[in-house]
Amino acid sequence: MSHTSTQIQLAQRPHGWPTHDDFRTVTVEYGDLDAGQVRVVNEFVSVDPYMRGRMIDTRSYIPPFGLGETMTGGAVGRVVESTVEDLPVGTLVSHQFGWRDVAQEDASGFRALPEPPVGASSSVFLGVLGMTGLTAYVGLLDIARMQPGDTVFVSGAAGAVGTAVGQIARLKGAGRVIGSAGSAEKVTLLTERYGYDAAFDYKDAPVRKELRDAAPDGIDVYFDNVGGDHLEAALDSFNDGGRAALCGAIAQYNATSRTPGPSNMANIITRGLTLTGFTIGNHLDRAEAFNADMGTWFANGEVVYDETVVDGIENAVDAFLGLMRGENTGKMVVRIG
Repeated sequence: MSHTSTQIQLAQRPHGWPTHDDFRTVTVEYGDLDAGQVRVVNEFVSVDPYMRGRMIDTRSYIPPFGLGETMTGGAVGRVVESTVEDLPVGTLVSHQFGWRDVAQEDASGFRALPEPPVGASSSVFLGVLGMTGLTAYVGLLDIARMQPGDTVFVSGAAGAVGTAVGQIARLKGAGRVIGSAGSAEKVTLLTERYGYDAAFDYKDAPVRKELRDAAPDGIDVYFDNVGGDHLEAALDSFNDGGRAALCGAIAQYNATSRTPGPSNMANIITRGLTLTGFTIGNHLDRAEAFNADMGTWFANGEVVYDETVVDGIENAVDAFLGLMRGENTGKMVVRIG
């Protein structure tokens, strides 16, 4: 018996902003399971900013997406057929097989999950209770070494990682938490829902000026999801001994020419700053501590989250392009109906 899977593949490498022409939708026919395999019907598929970097054929921390191959990435789903005892039918699992509605692969590629907390969908394991939350936790506490009383600045603060960073900073005793976002509505959300002490719309004025106004006494920690003018602004506002966790650089992901570096790099020397880039795959040993902290915060209602949900695997490209345009609040996911 055959089983059909709808999948999204990379058809060509984007130049500048991606378009629908860079992708194609295909139908894959699976045969019966081989020994050691499981079949999973996905419930949610993740689209993430880092995926834009993997569309470029260049050296990075992870190989680029292959042309004519299905886009990989985080997903959660249910086992509907299995040949292994450890993953029986009905088990909720996470995996990295990405943009498809049905995945049929070796059981080793799937990780069993608990049922989601009451009132939450399984997508929470792609967001605040998953790699997104872990990225925020590690970047803030391990890479930037935030201490109680620190003033923390987060760029791209209304995104999935940024909303988590702000809340973790507050829960860990930051003195002041400041965020940037791309609309007045998102700025309001940061201060009224996510506990940011101050926030600004980076489109309203130069980021250097807006950050100086929001943090007149300077910043101690910068969590960077954007790069570009936001990094330059942070270098301008850092107190002596400031630390930055460099997580993303979405400002240059779709650039067609080299992006100039900040004009004030000398501040790194004169103020004794530390800027450290990281990818979460090198810090998975911190998952146990993260799960303990975040699980408690979540259960106690001390952490909130938002999702932007796009329905249908056939609309995964729309979800990704919307993410690139900043149309999401919190985590962007594709729901498989």
